[in-house]
Amino acid sequence: MTSKASRVVFGGLVCATLLLSHTVATGAQAATPPASAPSVHDGQRDFDYLLGSWKIHLKKLLHPLTGSNEWIEFDGTVVCRNVWNGLAEVEEFIVDSPEKNIFIKGLAIRLYNPQTHQWSIYWANSKNGAFDPAPQVGQFTDGRGEFYGQDTLDGRSIYVRFVWTNTTSSAPHFEQSFSADGGKTWEVNWITEQTRTTK
Repeated sequence: MTSKASRVVFGGLVCATLLLSHTVATGAQAATPPASAPSVHDGQRDFDYLLGSWKIHLKKLLHPLTGSNEWIEFDGTVVCRNVWNGLAEVEEFIVDSPEKNIFIKGLAIRLYNPQTHQWSIYWANSKNGAFDPAPQVGQFTDGRGEFYGQDTLDGRSIYVRFVWTNTTSSAPHFEQSFSADGGKTWEVNWITEQTRTTK
């Protein structure tokens, strides 16, 4: 091979090497963009759909987890307002149904944890003037809220589940269910349908 030919070949190899290096470097950058943290849903406003005043129609299973299918229906009112700039919500729940001999004055406190992005729901009844020992804890996903806790029924430990659906509509739907088998099966025992009166 002549000296001139050697220089041409050598020069071509250098150019090819530089071109290949540039292609690999830029290709590697294109193939591996900077990693970004996955977005986490901020649920601080997830209960805002309940703000305001409501008429509620309720269905209650009289003897849950007994195989009974005996239900009773009655009406009530709910008023919800938020506090702490949406980090908490207070709900006043009233049922005054003398014809059904049902009188309930309840208070729900919903607290949002910005670190876990979950809500804890505490319930109190005026009959005993105290909050239930354990809250329901959970969050909303795509407009559906699920919250879980533990309680006792007739001396046995049970799981309790709250579910809110239709949260983007003018008629939110709530169901409470009990499970006596560790959450394998659930029985609905309380259903609430709501109609807004004012906001």
